[in-house]
Parts: sequence; C-alpha cells; structure tokens
Amino acid sequence: MKVYLLCFFYLLFNSLAVFANEEASVPSLSTISQLAEEVVRKKIQSEPNAKLLITPQNLEGRLTPPRCFTPITAELASEREIGRNNTVKIGCNSPDYDYPWQIYLSVRVEVMFPVVVSSEIISPDTLLSESQLRIEYIDQYSLRGQFYADINDVLGSKTKRRINKGTPILNSHLCFVCKGDAVSIYANSQNLQIKTLGEAMRDGNIGESIRVKNANSNRELEATVIGVGEVEVRM
Repeated sequence: MKVYLLCFFYLLFNSLAVFANEEASVPSLSTISQLAEEVVRKKIQSEPNAKLLITPQNLEGRLTPPRCFTPITAELASEREIGRNNTVKIGCNSPDYDYPWQIYLSVRVEVMFPVVVSSEIISPDTLLSESQLRIEYIDQYSLRGQFYADINDVLGSKTKRRINKGTPILNSHLCFVCKGDAVSIYANSQNLQIKTLGEAMRDGNIGESIRVKNANSNRELEATVIGVGEVEVRM
C-alpha cells in the first residue's frame, strides 16, 4: 500500500512540475489575426477565377493578450456558411487566469470576381470596342444582374443606354441583336446548314429567343440569338 501511495504522489508532483515548467508566452496580435484568417479561409468554397480578400478586425491598441499555453484555439463562432461578416473565437489556457481566456474577432470576407467595366463614358447605340473596356475585380455583393468576365464576350454588341466610366457592363445594357438590325439567319439540321439574311424584329442577347423576318420570303421566324448579328433557327 505504501508503495502505491509513493508512486501516486510521485506521479502527481511530477505532473505538477511539468505543468509549472510549461512555457507560456504572450501571442502577438498578428498571430491572433492570422489564426482567425486561416479558420475562415478553410471554410470558404469559391470559384477558381475569384480573388479572396479576408480582413480580420484591427486589434492594434484594443487588445493586450495574456500569456497563453499552447495550443491557441481558433474556431468559427457559429456553424452558418461564410458570409461577408463572420465571427471567430480565439482562446487559450493562461496562467494569468483561473479560467480559459477567449476573445471574439470579426472577420470580413470579400469575394472578388473579374468583371468587364467601361473605361470611359459610353453613349447609347455604341458598338463596343476593346479600347472602351477593361477588367476589374469587384466584390460579389456589389454586383447586380448578369455581368461578363471576358471582354471578347461583349465586343461588337450595341449599348442600349449611357454607361458611366467604371460601370460593370451588364446584360441589360446591351443588345447583341437590336431591333431593325440586319442579321444572319442560320438554319441547322443534323447534316445541313443554311444561311440567309433577315431583319431583327426586337432586341435580343445571346441565348434569348426573338422574332426575325426572312429578307427573301418576308416570313417571320422564331430564332435564338447566337452571337453579334447572328441568330439560329432549328429545322
């Protein structure tokens, strides 16, 4: 029995000595911010062409961390999906407190997409050229409507309204085929393609269905816009 007690006290005091000798250090504010950023980044699922801008709350002059035993823990404060504003809980065991120390940190996330924008003021009824356009990365929460990521996708289309400098080019700003335009009408079957000319009876963008009039027969047809000045009729 005495042997068991001696072993018990030896293990107890040895464990206390190890704990007492465990090094505690004050984490830097940059370390805390980095931990918060890493937690958010691991949870984000973004598209390959997007840029992420993750900005933890500025702690300079607002926080003096205590001494911490490792590891310092970092986790999201809730299970909801990552949004524009997120909260991360940072914590550690500290010799300065009788309870675990923790802080809640706000982390802002911006998901930036490449967007075609105007590089100058563009008047209505203008055929878009490369010199009038550029690519900018814009936060997804600032985008409204269908935008374009490639300048080549809008070249030759016509503006329906005035577009200010720096404005994202949206589907609603354009017509790839405009009412009254001469259009190439393609009629496709499995083994044959026929091309004729016609006139657009209304505005349309790629993928939209519009009425066109065949210039040879004056017959109106339902066609799908497939490009600038081009429509397709299914046979």
